[in-house]
Amino acid sequence: MEISAKTVMELRAHTNAGMMDCKKALKETNGDMEAAIKYLREKGISKAAKKAERATKEGRIYSYIHGQGKIGVMVEINCETDFVARNQKFIDLCKDIAMHIAAANPQAISETDLDEQMIEAEREIYRKKALNEGKPEKIIDKIVDGQIDKFKKQICLMDQEFVKDPEKTVQDVMHEAISQLGENMQIARFVRYSLG
Repeated sequence: MEISAKTVMELRAHTNAGMMDCKKALKETNGDMEAAIKYLREKGISKAAKKAERATKEGRIYSYIHGQGKIGVMVEINCETDFVARNQKFIDLCKDIAMHIAAANPQAISETDLDEQMIEAEREIYRKKALNEGKPEKIIDKIVDGQIDKFKKQICLMDQEFVKDPEKTVQDVMHEAISQLGENMQIARFVRYSLG
């Protein structure tokens, strides 16, 4: 059964679970929304959404050096307690996120962190490109919006395909960790350096 993106987004709005988790839940339940919500709850995935409101005042700053010192990353991931911050699974999560940042070079954590001037500059480039390709004026805005959405997904950490498992986004990986460790977690900030 083919699951539409609209249905996946609707389930995500109800559960705040990751896109891939929602798609899998809908496939498992043949597109039944109520059954998919129940499926996510049973798997503990929707727990991540409930924990998202809780304060994250502990955590860890993790540093990672890649390529014989050519790329360096520091990432701060927060959690609720120092107990979880010392947990090996949390440390492994920090390492995985740092390695992802080194490989994927995100520009921001999420869309809300993006510079609006940069997005408008990209929008203008896409618009001119569409005009130069002779696209009809009436569909140019739709084309540009689609390209901007794709661009944001490529540069926003939480929307990027996770380098160790492209079937998941970084957001999905975070939700899984929240479900496993039972605490809210947030990527607070990161910095990536590359030689030259």
